[in-house]
Amino acid sequence: MKQKTLFGLPPKVVFCKKTLISNQRPTSAIEFLHNKKTKKKTLNIDKNGISDSWKYSQLKRKINFQKREQQLIKLLNKHRGKHGEHDCIVPSSGGKDSCYAAHLLKFKYGMNPLTVTWPPNLYTNYGYANFKNLLKIGKLSNISARRNENTMRLLTKLAVENLMHPFQPFMLGQKIFPIKVALKMKIPLIFYGENEAEHGNPLGDNASSLRKKYYFMHNNLNKLFISGLNLSDLKDNYKLSLKTLQDYIPPNSSEVSKIPLEVHYLGYYINWIPQETFYYSVENCGFRPRPFRTQGTYSKYNSIDDKMDDLHFYTLFTKFGIGRATYDVSQEIRNEHLNVEEGKKLIKKYDGEFPSRYFKEILEYLELKPDYFFKQLDRFRSPHLWIYHKKKWLLRHTVNKDGFND
Repeated sequence: MKQKTLFGLPPKVVFCKKTLISNQRPTSAIEFLHNKKTKKKTLNIDKNGISDSWKYSQLKRKINFQKREQQLIKLLNKHRGKHGEHDCIVPSSGGKDSCYAAHLLKFKYGMNPLTVTWPPNLYTNYGYANFKNLLKIGKLSNISARRNENTMRLLTKLAVENLMHPFQPFMLGQKIFPIKVALKMKIPLIFYGENEAEHGNPLGDNASSLRKKYYFMHNNLNKLFISGLNLSDLKDNYKLSLKTLQDYIPPNSSEVSKIPLEVHYLGYYINWIPQETFYYSVENCGFRPRPFRTQGTYSKYNSIDDKMDDLHFYTLFTKFGIGRATYDVSQEIRNEHLNVEEGKKLIKKYDGEFPSRYFKEILEYLELKPDYFFKQLDRFRSPHLWIYHKKKWLLRHTVNKDGFND
């Protein structure tokens, strides 16, 4: 019997034979303009069971990164010293990738980057220490957003209730704030780290620059959604003014056209390997992993800035049937640091582990009761992925072929 699907997900669950990721994975990590009814674009897996993420990893091995680096140097020379004190912007909260990008641009390529920070919801002690170390050791300037924390808290709560996406307002601010700083300071060059084609976004996204329409431009306020609600809902029902919401509203095309803004992936130009960025950041930026394993996976150094991050990956597991361990395993298989059998064992052991460490603090921050949260969470379990059996939620299909319907 065909099961109902939510979010427009593919009704048949397929796992990549090479990387173990599934076709339920959304290709957009942000979806910051989408409401809960928006059909999600998901990872493409072909008829042979091979995902675009694996195909890109194979294409990447054929890239001549010496030529790519020459393209990078040409780009940097175009901007070097041309925009005042700083000649490029690196969005950063102290994670390993932004540490690597900022430090490399400054000390290898002779740029003077300005780090720009949209702070996490709830900084971890480790994340904040890494952020301070980056600025001190890297001798980097920084602009951090001074946002209205009550607005951020409310929008995050609404994102949980309407989208079961506790990171959506954060992701929105994280993308928009650096753009607005760039426009205000007239610094037209922004660098993000990893190319999103790494994770299975369409191979056509394997380009040096980000597409404006998805990241930092709007032409119609009526089509913007924040926390699953349009601006009229937020103004009328929650008394949030346009001025209050400005941090979450992208600039429009006329604002963007005032300077020739360029937003690039550094990972397009250099051979970006996450484990190597970690080692580099430890050696050069004072970056330190947490002394304990992240719940839901086996690593200690990925996305450790925000206490909300662990819960975010748990909600991804609930909505799409793949958790943090699957994401990490898929990446490490693509980089030949794990094989398929090792990956399956790690997914079996850690995927979907409940993030208890910060859970109580997060719910207090959001002013939500546990019973209410779990009731809302279950609303976002797609019937084609989950079945409630003997008072437990079980996945119908898993990469290890031990799901309820496997």
